[in-house]
Amino acid sequence: MAVKGSTGHRQRQAEATKREVARIARALFAEHGYVATTISTISAEADIPVQTIYSAFGSKAKILDKITELWMSETQTTSRAAAYLNEPDPARQLRMLAELNRRQMDVGSDVVVIYQEAAASDPQMAETLRNVLAAREREIRKLIDALAPRLRSDLTVDSALDLTLALTLPELFHLLVVERGWSPLRYEAWLGTTLVSQLLRD
Repeated sequence: MAVKGSTGHRQRQAEATKREVARIARALFAEHGYVATTISTISAEADIPVQTIYSAFGSKAKILDKITELWMSETQTTSRAAAYLNEPDPARQLRMLAELNRRQMDVGSDVVVIYQEAAASDPQMAETLRNVLAAREREIRKLIDALAPRLRSDLTVDSALDLTLALTLPELFHLLVVERGWSPLRYEAWLGTTLVSQLLRD
């Protein structure tokens, strides 16, 4: 029993270390850029040895993976996506998508910028970003496929997907909320109403 308890403690300690490294790294990536921030910089700021960070992650890319994991957990992305897919009312489904998109951007728009900056200078990160965007498209397509019988008559499933991907772009959140001063809740309400009016038949 003591061995199991000791193992559990070490696992919790290791996870706590990963979370702390991810928290510090996220702030440094946002302030100084992904490329300019080194493992040594993260180590110094977090007061965690360089070798401990390498042992836990292996690379900056893996730290960014952890940042993303924590972001998705904080916004309850998996459970909320499942909820809107299971919602029987089409308009409500789209408003739930708008709510999730607002939550993701409100909490993690800085993570999006980190990915974009990293992808611009690192081919591996560019591939990672393409995979992230492809996964996002697949998830949204599930919703659009479910909505197919209720789409406007002039829309194909692919056209509806295109509109949804465009309207939920992080850049649009940044424009309206950060640059134009909208509140996140105003953005959510606008997005939900726009998705319903643009996609669904009367």
